[in-house]
Amino acid sequence: MTARKISELRLEGVSRGFGGRLALDGLDVTIKGGEFVALLGPSGCGKSTALNCVAGLLPLTAGRIWLDDARIDTLPPEKRGFGMVFQNYALFPHMTVRANIGFGLRMRKTPAAEMRTRVDEALRLVQLADLADRLPGQLSGGQQQRVAIARAVVLEPPLVLMDEPLSNLDAALRLEMRTEIRRLHQTLGLTTIYVTHDQEEALSLADRLVVLRDGVLQQAGTPEQVYTEPANRFVASFMGYRNALELPVTGGEGRMVRLEDGGGLTLTGVRRGEVGGAGATAVACVRPEDFTVGDGPNPVAAAVEVVEYHGRESAALVRADGGVALHVRTSARLAPGDRVTLSVPPERVLVFAP
Repeated sequence: MTARKISELRLEGVSRGFGGRLALDGLDVTIKGGEFVALLGPSGCGKSTALNCVAGLLPLTAGRIWLDDARIDTLPPEKRGFGMVFQNYALFPHMTVRANIGFGLRMRKTPAAEMRTRVDEALRLVQLADLADRLPGQLSGGQQQRVAIARAVVLEPPLVLMDEPLSNLDAALRLEMRTEIRRLHQTLGLTTIYVTHDQEEALSLADRLVVLRDGVLQQAGTPEQVYTEPANRFVASFMGYRNALELPVTGGEGRMVRLEDGGGLTLTGVRRGEVGGAGATAVACVRPEDFTVGDGPNPVAAAVEVVEYHGRESAALVRADGGVALHVRTSARLAPGDRVTLSVPPERVLVFAP
């Protein structure tokens, strides 16, 4: 079984309006053949809207969608030939696993012998050959999701669309299914668009991330680029820079800028984009895990208020002497009431315009 190869899918100025507002506003994205792209963002950001526009389940308000040299946004969903995996599995409860997987082939009037061969291969790929004659109600959530994935890939589609397919699974099953989805993508050479609000899921699965906010593209890049070089304050916050501190600018030189709150908190960090000079306000973004308990650069005196045990590490809420709350993740043993000095390297502090 192989996926039909494509060169690229292009979204050009794609917009979709709902109730007088744009849920998707002028989205421009190109997805290369064989690429795994995750649409990432908080609830209501437009990622599922974008996926449904590609699928043909929603008409465009403006823009065009191209599959190689063919414009497809004017085609009905069944003419696009894409495979789709839904959040709620969408299996037929009265049909066996085999019948669910073969449903799309049957609708296409695929010859019986070919359909049997392709369904058998799909069952082997998702490791469900021994459960082919069971009904969906007799399967676990993870097994049902495997059936849904097999039903999508058995069509050998040019594009597979996945809309938060793991959100209904427990934590252990999500980890298992992430590995399975990545394995199938690599084995079959699929081109995949995957919708999720889970940063860890997107980072582990995707070749490229497309981060959306209020229907507008914020950043597109490799997982490493988006994780380490967020384009703006929103992307930084969404990708784990939980500490976002609005502070006055007091100086700096070149790419480095110094911020002080007047209460003893001073941070020097890397300028990201246009940041005003002395007297302006800027935002210093720091990941909790980038703080170190102990002396070092950018020292901050603080008191521990809350500690959450996370196994080898603890998450702590501390308050700097000037009153600013900071989130810290550390392997150091902390307890409420402890006095600590935190430090963070300047290159781990990203400074944005507010």
